[in-house]
Parts: sequence; C-alpha cells; structure tokens
Amino acid sequence: VLKLFKLLHRTRQEVFKNDTKALEAARQKINEEFRNNRDETSEEKINELLKIASDVEVILRTSVIQAIHTDSDRIILIPRKDLLQDNTPYLDKPTKK
Repeated sequence: VLKLFKLLHRTRQEVFKNDTKALEAARQKINEEFRNNRDETSEEKINELLKIASDVEVILRTSVIQAIHTDSDRIILIPRKDLLQDNTPYLDKPTKK
C-alpha cells in the first residue's frame, strides 16, 4: 500500500510539473482517498482499492498532457517524452509482405 502511495505521488509530481494548483489538488485527492480507506480490513476490498489506485496511476502517466493558455484562442501542449510515440506514415497503397 505504501509503495503504491509513493508511486502515485511521484507520478503526480512528474505529470503536473510546474503547475502548483494541479500538484496541490492531486496531492490532496491522493491523501484524502488513502486516509478515507485507512481503516479498511477486508482483504477483498483492499485489493479492489489497490487495483483502482494502480489504474489511476497508469491513466495519469499515459493519458494526461499539460496545456497552457497563451491567448484567448491559443493553447500550447506540453507532452512528456513517455507520451510521445513513433508515428507510422500513412500509405495510400500498403505494400504486401
């Protein structure tokens, strides 16, 4: 449980780097969820909560992209290196292998 708690906080720091509002909101939410379930004793329920926390960490790490409003009609996206993927060029007529 502690390992997953720390992993969520490390992921939060990486995903929301330089965004103090998002960092604080994510910190409060992570701490609140763990605090609310601190007294849980059912092994089945604990495993379910750990699965949810693990899924949240994966979604944060793989799906969240920071954006900055520069003007009223412009947004700059700041993708992390682990989100960037190689792009396969489009071919009108695919070649047969």
